[in-house]
Amino acid sequence: MAEEKKPHSQPPPSWSGLPLDLAGLVLSLLPVYADRACFAAVCPQWRAAARQLQPPPLPLLALPDGTFYSLMYDKPFRFPGCGFAGYENVCGSWLVFSRDDGCFMVNPFSRATVRLPALSSVRLRPPNASAKSKWAEGGSVESANLYITWMRINKADNLRISKLILCSPNLVAALVGIGSFSQILMCQPGALSWSVRAYDRIEDFQDMSFYQGKLYAIAKDENLLVVNISQDQSTGDPQVCRIGRVIEGDCPTWYDGVFEDNSSACKKLYLVESRGMLLMVRRTIWCQFPEPGGDGRIMGGQNEFEVFEADFEHSR
Repeated sequence: MAEEKKPHSQPPPSWSGLPLDLAGLVLSLLPVYADRACFAAVCPQWRAAARQLQPPPLPLLALPDGTFYSLMYDKPFRFPGCGFAGYENVCGSWLVFSRDDGCFMVNPFSRATVRLPALSSVRLRPPNASAKSKWAEGGSVESANLYITWMRINKADNLRISKLILCSPNLVAALVGIGSFSQILMCQPGALSWSVRAYDRIEDFQDMSFYQGKLYAIAKDENLLVVNISQDQSTGDPQVCRIGRVIEGDCPTWYDGVFEDNSSACKKLYLVESRGMLLMVRRTIWCQFPEPGGDGRIMGGQNEFEVFEADFEHSR
């Protein structure tokens, strides 16, 4: 009798064999960044699909204690195995940390890390710069309205990064200062020092944005500034070459004044790129000052937002 032939067993289908168009449909149902990270972790093919097909993800709200919130879920979550409490700033998908021995950025999704110089390691331009300033000894940065430079604040204990941008794989720009007053520092990822123009006046910079290959900054007076960048001839490191105004601000004069009802309007400015446009967002926060003899607390109230498009064509 002829031996009965057994059917050949077929190997189970692999997830990596999912057609790219179907992977795109699955990905379109995952608007949350954390879910997309799980999708990309299945196999290299899905990771490639996530890079090629993903629409803009929904943002996450990050709290200082390392807790995250998503618009899609009503409960907070944490990334397993990692504690991200104590970050100083956010740069896109990166959390920025500042330590005495150096700064670094961590991507909580990929766990990638980018090393940055310590804020105490700054290369001055010119190299022989000294603490020249018209700021009187004993004054405060917040109250002074004179010519204060980086040389007067670089040794402060409360020096912090208020904004950091990874402009390109070879360029990092940061606003570093005290309170609302800061200076623009630059470096390459992994470099040993930042670069700063030592005699430039520190400004009340509100935000920065890297837009169409150029770095822009917005000041409290709503002037839009462009930061021209060059390379150090000896080291090749990036450095600020010149800062120039491209759009003159039109800031209302009644901000920070106190009205008869003890109310005041505080302002915060943001630079945002959206649909190929550079936008300035003006956030007005109405505050109520306490009556004489009260508990001394200033109460925050209604927030208002106005959005303005940068018109480069007619600004000159």
